[in-house]
Amino acid sequence: HVQLVESGGGSVQAGGSLRLSCVASGYTNSRNCMGWFRQAPGKERERVAHIVANGVTPYAESVKGRFTISQDIAKNTLYLQMDSLDTRDTAIYYCAARAGICIRDDHWSRMKYKGQGTQVTVS
Repeated sequence: HVQLVESGGGSVQAGGSLRLSCVASGYTNSRNCMGWFRQAPGKERERVAHIVANGVTPYAESVKGRFTISQDIAKNTLYLQMDSLDTRDTAIYYCAARAGICIRDDHWSRMKYKGQGTQVTVS
């Protein structure tokens, strides 16, 4: 049974930083795709970033240059460093995963495993 546990959310002032972590357990596959998604109040869930083969990291346009995704495969942990946070970044941030290698077009509905989410509030 795969579990994803996010941490690192919280409240921060605009311009500040947060680092989210997502620890995965229970994987039965050696290669797994992991990514970050978010859902702001009253808005649809959107993909934030994920890591495609060869280290390519497609970011949502709204976070390019401010957010950095990284992964520690040995620890089954995904990170999201968020800098220069803006009030528009306020959302619940979710970690999601599926078996196999990420592709550029990966999105929420393709992810089989999903975390409970961590709240990020920027004021």
